[in-house]
Amino acid sequence: MDTEASSFETSEMLATFLASTPLLSESWRLCSAANQKPYHGYVIEQIGSTVCVAFSGVQEVLGSPDDDRNWVQLNEEGEKLFPPLTCRSDHGEAEPVLVHGGLLHIFLAMYNNPDFRNQMLLKLQTSKSIAVTGHSVGGTTASLCALWLLSCLQSTSSCASVFCITFGAPLLGNEGLSRAILRERWSGNFCHVLSRYDLMPRLLLIPVAPIIPQLHSVVAMWQLSMGRMEALQLHDQSKDEIFSHVLRELLAHSVEGAMTGSYRPFGNYFFCSEEGAICLDNATSVIKLMHLLFMMGSPSRCIEDHLKYGAYVGKISSQFLESRGFTEEEQPESSYEAGVALALQSSGINFQESVAISARDCLKMARRMGRTPNLNCSNLSIKLSKITPYRAEIEWYKTLCDLSDNQMGYYDSFKLRGASRRDSKINMNRHKLARFWDNVINMIENNELPYDFGRRRKWVFASQFYKLLVEPLDIGEYYRTGMHRIKGHYIKHGRERRYQIFDKWWKGRATIEDNYKRSKFASLTQDTLFWAKVEEAREWLDNVRGQNDPTALAFLLQKIDDFDRYASSLVERKEVSKDVVAKNSSYCLWVKDYKELKSQLGQCHLNSPVY
Repeated sequence: MDTEASSFETSEMLATFLASTPLLSESWRLCSAANQKPYHGYVIEQIGSTVCVAFSGVQEVLGSPDDDRNWVQLNEEGEKLFPPLTCRSDHGEAEPVLVHGGLLHIFLAMYNNPDFRNQMLLKLQTSKSIAVTGHSVGGTTASLCALWLLSCLQSTSSCASVFCITFGAPLLGNEGLSRAILRERWSGNFCHVLSRYDLMPRLLLIPVAPIIPQLHSVVAMWQLSMGRMEALQLHDQSKDEIFSHVLRELLAHSVEGAMTGSYRPFGNYFFCSEEGAICLDNATSVIKLMHLLFMMGSPSRCIEDHLKYGAYVGKISSQFLESRGFTEEEQPESSYEAGVALALQSSGINFQESVAISARDCLKMARRMGRTPNLNCSNLSIKLSKITPYRAEIEWYKTLCDLSDNQMGYYDSFKLRGASRRDSKINMNRHKLARFWDNVINMIENNELPYDFGRRRKWVFASQFYKLLVEPLDIGEYYRTGMHRIKGHYIKHGRERRYQIFDKWWKGRATIEDNYKRSKFASLTQDTLFWAKVEEAREWLDNVRGQNDPTALAFLLQKIDDFDRYASSLVERKEVSKDVVAKNSSYCLWVKDYKELKSQLGQCHLNSPVY
């Protein structure tokens, strides 16, 4: 379906929903009450089955806002608090999750208060929903609290929902944090409200070097919330210099209209103005619109807007009830263009303004970028169905090998195959399947698929079945061609990266533990590295016979014995395919050789069964 012909969904729908509920106004009321509290203050209020928690924005933030030394890797400080976010990404990247150290320090100071921590955990168990909110720096505290509660939900039996609303909050972390939140499907739990000209949310997008004396007041904004009007009493000349400097830096640190920098937004951003509101969830579009709207501001508004959220929130509900239309000259060509035009009106941008074209492109980009990953995912599903025959042919080949009179089994039959047409066909299918899954990994790493792709049940199970079926063939080919003598053994030196990524997908899946016992052998060996371990064990066995060093001999025997116990336990639990216990399989021949070696060494007790 053509993007231009589709309805405009990015802005008006969520904004209209929020405006139709008292959630925004009640959240701001609690924020105003919390801002009267001292450092590390907060307000908790029970409304029916919902608990509302508001954090004070009057906080002292350690360090300067643009000091790179303030970056903190989340797994260094919050590994126990945010375990889903601190693990490495599902598609094999080691990108760290970084947050501003001063902002994290504020939340940790509150978390380390037993009264606060125990109270929040109790509310998590006894409430249906928890709304977390905060103004200015209190908003970043609310975001971290919400992330902590969402992390707790994964390890508890609570069914509570968590939603976070911030007002004029600075950005919190890097792209790694944004990706991790998208991967956990938590973006919909966050709504960041910001006015058109508020400086605070844009403060971390620029280097705030104190080259202008009045910029010390901006740093004072950072260190003390705008909950107190007296902190903002600046001369008009000072405001002009601050506005000019910030605008100049925003323009200097943009590339083709897209802001550069280390900090990235996450969740939904609710841009409010006197004319209405617009909601975006695409990080690139959010930063772009933050830039464009600030260009339309004035020196007085860039600071004072940080205090006007109460006025904006109070008008939003009535503004969405107003009917809007277009003049004859402004009449859009399609419903999609009408949606874009209404969104521009809601953000306070008129058709005649110079930034209108850039803002319109920004909204269209948000729509396009939001749809493309899901469209790509749908197309991949079609391609997956088209490669199913290749997989089915390999399954058929495995069945024939298991029923063969040579009793070698699937792995050894492929490893020792001849030049038959059937064997060549299976090897070709192996390469075709590998190309498909390698393309999937490349699309993930190029951000062409949804961030939670590796958590979707369909793809987790499809990749796992592919790995169980095909990796034994890859191992057989590796040792057939003698690559272990060139590069080293398969597990450390030959395993394809896609299998390592699929391992993470499988381990990270949501599952229920069960203790059922298999009544027959598995259709596919559950440890896809089993045959690679057999090959290593065969080499250890050969090395034992020529080993004269007692220490080295004892070390080899210990490794062999460990593998024997491991393999025997797999066979006993029937977690291997029946090709493993075929009479002439590599494993059974290894068991026979190990039995003979133990007999030669004077060991009579056998720990493994004989087949």
